[in-house]
Amino acid sequence: MKENAEYITPDEWAHISEDDRRRIAAAVREERRKDGAGQGKHVEPRPTFYVKYGKRALDLLIGGLGFIVSLPVNLILGVITYFDVGWPILFHQERIGRGGKAFIMTKFRNMTNAVNEDNILLQPEERVTKWGRIVRKTSLDELLNLWNVVKGDMSIIGPRPLTKKYLERFSAYHAQRHLVRPGLECPFHDRAAAREGWQGRLDNDIWYVENVSFFTDIRMFCLLVKKTLSKKERAMSATGQTGEFIGYGPDGRVMDEWSIPRRFLSVLDEEKEEVSA
Repeated sequence: MKENAEYITPDEWAHISEDDRRRIAAAVREERRKDGAGQGKHVEPRPTFYVKYGKRALDLLIGGLGFIVSLPVNLILGVITYFDVGWPILFHQERIGRGGKAFIMTKFRNMTNAVNEDNILLQPEERVTKWGRIVRKTSLDELLNLWNVVKGDMSIIGPRPLTKKYLERFSAYHAQRHLVRPGLECPFHDRAAAREGWQGRLDNDIWYVENVSFFTDIRMFCLLVKKTLSKKERAMSATGQTGEFIGYGPDGRVMDEWSIPRRFLSVLDEEKEEVSA
């Protein structure tokens, strides 16, 4: 995290509304477009039998069995969630799927609607309840996603589906993560990437698109099980994965909320001046 006068501080970012964050992201995108920087190489999944048919067959088998077996657990989670955050116990959110098409993901609620003094929602990590932290640490919040796997919206292994606000922020290179179905998880194939925040996460997604195969998925599935069962692995996976993906800097590197140059605040000042004029 960069904490100097050149960058917006975490406290400042926490007090910026979602609409203003979108405006800043749009300004970052426009500056990047004017720079005309390279977008990266073209990638695509290998046209193998597994990629075309086998992967989906395994998703149906594992996802279907997993969903049926987890039904009693989901029932218990629903009851506990009701006493934890009240009604409704579920929340529905649009996520980006294969080909950039949206689908609805459903999860049990584990966050409150707490806001700060500016009536802006607090950061997700500040709104998660104690029970919600337990659910997330044990990956129990992923069980309902097995229904998305059965429906064909998702796969067991694949890039994590992000919310729609990120769709226009991707470079042409990182947008290629949508050439495959999103997954419950896309474990890092390289431990170093896990420490590079959004940059490592998106680069890892592209690596997966290039290397998807039966053996890659088996290896990834083993890593997923290991992460789920190991507290140390879960902590390592979570390193650097907080914060918001904003766009790209002049050097082509991913810009997250910890590295936004202060000059982009002028976008909000200009809008205030237009309103007052």
